[in-house]
Amino acid sequence: MWNTFAQTVELGWDFYGPVILFVVLVALAVPVWAAIGSAAIVMLMWSGALPLSLVGESLFDGIDAFALTAVPLFILTGDVLVRTGLSRKFLNVAEALTQFAKGGFGSATVLVCGMFSAISGSDAAGAAAVGRMTIDRLVESGYPRPYACALVAAGACTGILIPPSIAYIIIGLVLGISASTLFMAALIPGMLILVSILITNIVVNRIYGYEGGGNISFGDYFANLGRAIASGWYAFIVPGIIFYGIFSGRLTPTEAGATAVVVTVILGFILGTLKLADFPAMLISSAKVNGVILPIIAFSLPLAQALAIMGVPQGFVTAVTGLTDDPTLLILLMILILIAAGCVMETTPNIVILAPILKPLADNIGMNEIQFCVMMITALGVGFITPPLGLNLFVVSGITGESILRIAWRAVPFVFFMLIVVLLIAYIPAISTTMLPEIYR
Repeated sequence: MWNTFAQTVELGWDFYGPVILFVVLVALAVPVWAAIGSAAIVMLMWSGALPLSLVGESLFDGIDAFALTAVPLFILTGDVLVRTGLSRKFLNVAEALTQFAKGGFGSATVLVCGMFSAISGSDAAGAAAVGRMTIDRLVESGYPRPYACALVAAGACTGILIPPSIAYIIIGLVLGISASTLFMAALIPGMLILVSILITNIVVNRIYGYEGGGNISFGDYFANLGRAIASGWYAFIVPGIIFYGIFSGRLTPTEAGATAVVVTVILGFILGTLKLADFPAMLISSAKVNGVILPIIAFSLPLAQALAIMGVPQGFVTAVTGLTDDPTLLILLMILILIAAGCVMETTPNIVILAPILKPLADNIGMNEIQFCVMMITALGVGFITPPLGLNLFVVSGITGESILRIAWRAVPFVFFMLIVVLLIAYIPAISTTMLPEIYR
């Protein structure tokens, strides 16, 4: 396969050199954006694919997109949500919903991860926020600390899988697809991932008996639930605005993000949990996260352009289809590539680099482009709890001081069930197209 690929594209050191440079820089822990930028510039210099005088313009054009404005807005919404204490209202309602079940607080933890994901669009932010609220309580409930960390890390994966998602905004920008359309397509797959994590926790809890509970009358159940909703119903205004605005078509993702920020800030002032003095810290925190994402996008796009001009995507399709034309095997190959990439690199560079390479292969086998995007993001999402990168593993390890390897080992059941959902999405188009208008199916 590789020989066919190399012959088709006529690869030389103008390709191998930048690739080796990128690998070496990443191995030396150089920031990903700097590694990508260095590889892109070397590739452009050696291949002549794009005049270096146009690199600056290309970098600017790459991030000069209205859709990207939604990214810092959703990140800021998540920060404000935590500082105003509204995230704890989500936890209270989630705990009340699951109080009847054995392993109830573990299920509540997963649910609150999903609720947080429906606002912030960021998995790392969800892992940090939910982890600080729940891990100690999970341990008190009977869960081993490594498993409690793995549960939060897995639940936080929904940050890029349940809309609004920063990952879907980025892949929509790269492939020229509406973020609102991708949000609609991602709703059912994202919920399936959430359900798979819930089921995994229930099964593991029943096997090992980590958490008891569940002995509550219907009257007490609804009384507790009513109290939780009455004391925190206003917290659900924020996700309600986001979902209604986007899915009704009344708001673009950017407008929904801006509205969510304003509403969350107003709620914070009304509740007295937010002060003007809190704004510098919130803005700096959000800017740091955004400052990691945007340079990666900016430097990845010239690299993607260089690869396209060199014919890498077309050569990849020719090489792969030369091995087999069976769509089932080709889809499986794409999933394996995405999972392997998710294990060693962050989602944003994976999207910007791999999406233009793999999409022609998906088109070649007749896969719906929306289904391809959902499959890609979901497969990459598994990488948040798989070593050696496993961003969520590092986040919860940093919070608790628990060993990353011990957390990763306890995360294996979650990875298994999440992979089942990835396969379902890949082979059953209806899962990701049911919510879409007929024109997209």
